[in-house]
Parts: sequence; C-alpha cells; structure tokens
Amino acid sequence: MKRQRLGQHFLQSQNIAKSLVDAAKITKNDTVLEIGTGRGILIPFLCDKAKSVISVESDGELYSKAQEQFSNLSNLELLHGDGFKADVEFTVFVSNLPYSQSRKAMEWLAQKKFTNAVVMVQKEFSDKLFSESSHEMRAISVIANHAFDMESILTVGKANFNPPPKVDSVVLHLRHKNTVPKELIKTVNHLFSYRRKTLGNILKQFGQTIQSTKRLEELSGDEIINIAKQITK
Repeated sequence: MKRQRLGQHFLQSQNIAKSLVDAAKITKNDTVLEIGTGRGILIPFLCDKAKSVISVESDGELYSKAQEQFSNLSNLELLHGDGFKADVEFTVFVSNLPYSQSRKAMEWLAQKKFTNAVVMVQKEFSDKLFSESSHEMRAISVIANHAFDMESILTVGKANFNPPPKVDSVVLHLRHKNTVPKELIKTVNHLFSYRRKTLGNILKQFGQTIQSTKRLEELSGDEIINIAKQITK
C-alpha cells in the first residue's frame, strides 16, 4: 500500500520500456541520468546503449533490490536519495516518475543543459504543455516551451502499469533549447498567481509601472518570459 500512496505505478511492458529508451537517442558517448529507478525495467536497455548510467531511487527497498539485481552491470551507478538533489553530470535524462513529480521534474530539467530527455507524464499534464488555448496556459507550459523543443511520441495505456493508474500516460521527447534559471522559473510562477489581474496591476506587485489592460492569457509564452526577465533583473 505504501507505494500506491507515493503514487508509484511501475511500468511492466518490456516493449514500451525499449521504445522509451530508443526515443532517447542514446549513444556510446552519453552519460544517462535516470531519476526513479523503480523496479529497474529501463536499466538493461539504458546500460546496453550508454557509456554510463546513473540511476537514483528515493525508496530504500527498491534501491536495495536494484543493487542486488543489477550488480553485474559495470557501467551502472545506483544512488539512493532525491534525484533532484544529485550533483551529477549527464547528457541524456530519462524518467518514469510518479505523476506528482512531473512538474518538479520539468522545472528542474529546465535549469540543466543536456542533449535529449525522455519523460513519462500523465496525459492530462501533457495536454496542458501542448495546449493551443490561451485559457489553458499554465506557468509550467510557458517554462517548458521556452526551455525545450517538445514532442509527444507515445501514449501508454494504464494496463501497462502495476498497479494500473486511473489515467493514460504520454512519453515526451525533449531537446534542450534554453536554460531557464531558478529565479526566472520562480518569477513566471509568481506572475501566474495573479493571472486574473491585468498586466498593469500584476506589475504593480513587482514595483513596476506599465499601462496595460491585457491579461496573461492574451500574451504569448515568449512575451511572458520577457516580462519575467525584466522583473527578475
């Protein structure tokens, strides 16, 4: 029951695991970081393609099992702890995290430099990232679209997990576009906490004056990023 409370749904399809790793376009020059080892379904595929693999798991029991199961893989380093605090260099990022961690993962990754990333998220979360509707715009979609070139590459049905989640998942492929500093991410999130106000009233909160009756949803993502940059200076 503990793992269900943590929101962990373990992928059990070898075919989907292989597709996910193939999508990461890993070469023998790459160091792969995986956050969320889980039951290790991705590890053999990752180690087969990469120069080295660093996999981080916060659950002590899962970490111990992975240590036993994969002790024969010489290019694998298993770490126990919070992957978002691990100070490691990587070129490719792969993650099949609990849905509750999706936003945190995207914000964290936006601050990093890498070549390719593959992330499994809840379908609803993916829909928000790609939404064309201004009313659906969220801070995380502005941040993600500025940081990455994103592509939805695979929908994964709930039956492919154990225990099955209530919703389908989507695999996203990300290419690094811009590094977004932590302070800028905070500012974008702060701006969206005033999303019902006009731009003139929002900027008053930051000690700036502008005559505008537009609201955030009337601006493009790039315009919001530029406003956030001016405020963050």
